[in-house]
Amino acid sequence: MKQEMTTPTNTNSEKSRDFSKFIKGVRSELKKVNWPNKKELTNNSVVVVITVTLATVAIWAIDSILGYGLNLIIR
Repeated sequence: MKQEMTTPTNTNSEKSRDFSKFIKGVRSELKKVNWPNKKELTNNSVVVVITVTLATVAIWAIDSILGYGLNLIIR
């Protein structure tokens, strides 16, 4: 015999209460975040830009070398 499982449905007022509770929790957690100051933010941004640039150059170099090698094999 198959039993049907029913799930309780939230009413609009319960959903809005849950959403309000969620937003309050988010605000509470954001107050706990250790936000960087301007100098830290600038230093971290420079590190990210340099790292992305180096990774881009490395991937381009590997792609070029592999492409050149593949062209030699295909010819």
